[in-house]
Amino acid sequence: MALEDAKTQVDQAFTRDSLRGLSFENAFGGATSFLRRRYTKDLTGVDVAVTGIPFDQAVTHRPGARFGPRAIREASTLQAFDPPYGWGFDPLSVMDVVDYGDMAFDYAAVRDVPARIDAHLGTILDAGAAPVTLGGDHFVTLPILRAVAARRGPVALIQFDAHSDTWVDDDPDRIDHGTFLYKAIREGLVDPAASVAVGIRTDNPDTMGVTILDAPSVHRDGVEATLARIRDTVGDRPCYLTFDIDALDPAFAPGTGTPVWGGLASWQAAALLRGLAGLDLIGGDVVEVSPPYDTTGATAIAGAHVAMELIALLGWNRR
Repeated sequence: MALEDAKTQVDQAFTRDSLRGLSFENAFGGATSFLRRRYTKDLTGVDVAVTGIPFDQAVTHRPGARFGPRAIREASTLQAFDPPYGWGFDPLSVMDVVDYGDMAFDYAAVRDVPARIDAHLGTILDAGAAPVTLGGDHFVTLPILRAVAARRGPVALIQFDAHSDTWVDDDPDRIDHGTFLYKAIREGLVDPAASVAVGIRTDNPDTMGVTILDAPSVHRDGVEATLARIRDTVGDRPCYLTFDIDALDPAFAPGTGTPVWGGLASWQAAALLRGLAGLDLIGGDVVEVSPPYDTTGATAIAGAHVAMELIALLGWNRR
């Protein structure tokens, strides 16, 4: 296939006849599944299932991450023509990747959302697929980790973020984007000794044993030294990766609910993600893309690239 196939290819989210391969329909038209993958609820034989959780409530400053999955899918239409540059292989040709669509929930029944996320991700995991989730605020990672740990036990966590999200929260009924990791560690979902948070640049009195590689240390020590510390911390443990888009400096991703200056540049994030190839990654998410606060679309573009990198990481050992 090549670009001339745009003459006949359209709506590949519904019309493509294979779960593998690139798509060449016009970027400005057609149904906007992630990377023009087939929309399907049939997970038979699927290697990676991309899914959206359009949920946010009571974020620190600027709501709107519920629109993140839609914006990330639209931004991804620019990436569907070619393998991701620099990887040396095409993950869409070595794995069956689908867009599993968004999770359904009643917006007026917020208390039901955690269990629905847990069950939604459980369906993907039980089918043998690795989940790549488009959020949504950072709360969604907690019930995702519940689903993962129920099947794999406590996992190592690699967290890209401006905030460590381990503020004390002992109320099991609170749904809070800023305390997901505190609860995940308290519930035994995450092994803090094998976990690392990258890009942090806010104070927190207790990081609960998670290794903190703050943004100044990344800037000072460089990508390779940072990667060495991540690898030493995670080791050969099964790991889950969560990427809060505010790990990036607002200059690169202004469309987020909690922007903090001094963050990672997009090139640093790209190099760090690629440097994780070979780890035992079992899934990941990108959260807190809030497109109403970025009319340029740069934040959604960054989110789409993060999701693509997650897919490439999942495909590394299958290449």
